[in-house]
Amino acid sequence: MKKNGLAPRQANIHRATKETDIRVEWVLDGRGQGKIDTGIRFFDHMLELLAKHGFFDLTVQAKGDLDIDEHHTVEDVGIVMGKVLHQALGEKAGIKRFGFASAPLDETLAQVTVDLSGRPFLVYNVNLPDRKIKAFDLGLFEDFFQAFVTHGGLNLHVNLLYGRNPHHIMEAIFKALAKALDQATRGEERLAGKVLSTKGSL
Repeated sequence: MKKNGLAPRQANIHRATKETDIRVEWVLDGRGQGKIDTGIRFFDHMLELLAKHGFFDLTVQAKGDLDIDEHHTVEDVGIVMGKVLHQALGEKAGIKRFGFASAPLDETLAQVTVDLSGRPFLVYNVNLPDRKIKAFDLGLFEDFFQAFVTHGGLNLHVNLLYGRNPHHIMEAIFKALAKALDQATRGEERLAGKVLSTKGSL
């Protein structure tokens, strides 16, 4: 099935180390179906939001050394998701490349800007009033995004404009990320299958 003039785009990767064993499958032109199991329920919830609001079919199966802490699992999922996104996009011919979205949730407003440039860079302006949801350290999301950006080859700016509730903050960020990625990966008919760059490649 083609979407936005582009051939079906998807990829899957299995990565195993002494710390984690992770499988990710990502269908960019999906229907918002997420099958997520990382062993970290709040992390699962955020990735489910990414799938649902980006209209991606995303499967993430992760087993990690959670008896030590959640860091390896969260970061390594970011690594594999970045690699899978990069592979699914291929040469990036015909895509809009840029995406921007704002997402509110009650008292919170988050903005995310994406450039699928091939130049990894993360700007993360998120000041959390509380770093913990139950025992989970929300600061690990910055490590997730850094790994995702580095291995996905994208420029990602995450800006929290305001917010009080840490759950609302992270949920708004992931919803905004989903919408920005959906926008950036969509086809642009005026490109006629070319890459949106004066260099001729991304």
